[in-house]
Amino acid sequence: MLRYIALIFITICISIHFSSCKKDKLLTDSSAKVVFSQDSVLFDTVFTTIGSTTRNIRIINKNKQKIKVSSVYLEQGQSSPFTLNVDGSPGKSFSDIEIPANDSIFVFIQVNVNPTNQNSPLVITDRIMVNVNGNEEHVKLEAWGQDAYYHMPNKAIQYQNGFLPYSTVSTQTNVTVTWNNDKPHVVYGWLVVDSTQKLVINQGVRVYFHQNAGLWVFRYGTLQVNGLQGQEVTFQGDRRESDYADLPGQWDRIWINEGSNNNYINYAKIKNSYIGIQAESIYGNPADPGRLKVTNTVVQNCSKWGLYAVGYKMFLGNSIIMNCKEYCAAFTVGGTYTAINTTFANYWNQDGGRGGQPCVHIDNYYVSGGVNHVVAMDSAYFGNCIITGSQSNELEIDVKTSALPLSYTFSYSMLTTTNGTANSHYDNCRITPNANFEDPANYYMKPKSTSAAIDMGTGAYQNDAPYSFLSTDITGSGVRNIGTNVDAGAYEVQ
Repeated sequence: MLRYIALIFITICISIHFSSCKKDKLLTDSSAKVVFSQDSVLFDTVFTTIGSTTRNIRIINKNKQKIKVSSVYLEQGQSSPFTLNVDGSPGKSFSDIEIPANDSIFVFIQVNVNPTNQNSPLVITDRIMVNVNGNEEHVKLEAWGQDAYYHMPNKAIQYQNGFLPYSTVSTQTNVTVTWNNDKPHVVYGWLVVDSTQKLVINQGVRVYFHQNAGLWVFRYGTLQVNGLQGQEVTFQGDRRESDYADLPGQWDRIWINEGSNNNYINYAKIKNSYIGIQAESIYGNPADPGRLKVTNTVVQNCSKWGLYAVGYKMFLGNSIIMNCKEYCAAFTVGGTYTAINTTFANYWNQDGGRGGQPCVHIDNYYVSGGVNHVVAMDSAYFGNCIITGSQSNELEIDVKTSALPLSYTFSYSMLTTTNGTANSHYDNCRITPNANFEDPANYYMKPKSTSAAIDMGTGAYQNDAPYSFLSTDITGSGVRNIGTNVDAGAYEVQ
């Protein structure tokens, strides 16, 4: 009996020994990886003085044997504003770190920024790179580098493919929120102007959107942008490094979802988004169409469309919509549209070129259940405009005939199109394949003195009070004289 007990004891000891040996053996198979306690780290403190803050993550070994981390380092190296601390040692990079079986190590991350330095990025980013058994993985780091107003989502709307994070401009209803040019505004997720709220953005304000973020003006909400010449309101992505200066699709869009009848945008620059401005009444609901006035504004470099209107009432004047991946402007599902001295020009040359869509598209229907549903187009009027680009046809008219109103007119406008223009829809237009701009690839759409756009427009619009602002061009220095020929488009060449 004693011999039997001794044998069991020896067997247990041997088993424990071999188990211990197995755990101590280094696991080098490429299938053996580590996991992280989180895949990104946000330093969300808004600094008001030079400051630093610390976060941490864990690198976890869930394997039954110990594992060696070949390297842990910051992708930006010594130039990174972040510092790591691994096993009590600070630095930018570390090597040959062993993690026991079913154990983990802490990595502490510190960032030190001067938020009062206006030359520093709004958002500072880097990555912790981790190499294990030939596998490279990473953790994203992000910190706010300037003192700004940060709008963070605190709610979410569930939809078919997930959740839409958002916050509202105020927790109050029936309120006007005013932004002034004291600090930038940085938007994460969707910032919503709710039904009884008004957002007023004054001259010189800079609005920066994080990836996939946008501004959403909900039904009966109001957006009023009060830029001035030389103090335009800017809407762009929050990455301000030179590599991002001309990168499209960095943020989502300004989305006016029905909205009020008093939305306007004056002297703004909207760039590098997915869609610049989307204004819509669902399927062109004539009982609730909404209204938007866009003047002295530039929309450029969108990865899809610059302007997308759905059954809306919209006025454009002294504005430039240019260089987008697909349409610069799509006026769809009927509506009422007026554009005076506005330039639509598409010379997109990024990402393999354009998708083949013309610069401007107009239609008066939507498709549901495989059926075309025609909606009234009360008016689509383009006066003293330029519609051009790098393709032979930059104007697409896709209208369905019906008993509903259908009215579209191009007057005193310079067009690049292969459409038949010898009909009542075209009045005193010039058809030309080349607008002869100064530098279209780099967003400078001022016509040269030899352009067909010179002196082809009418100076009659300024006689009407609503159009009196057209007496000068988008720069404020080009003077248009009433009753004389003026240039088509947003510039008046002196």
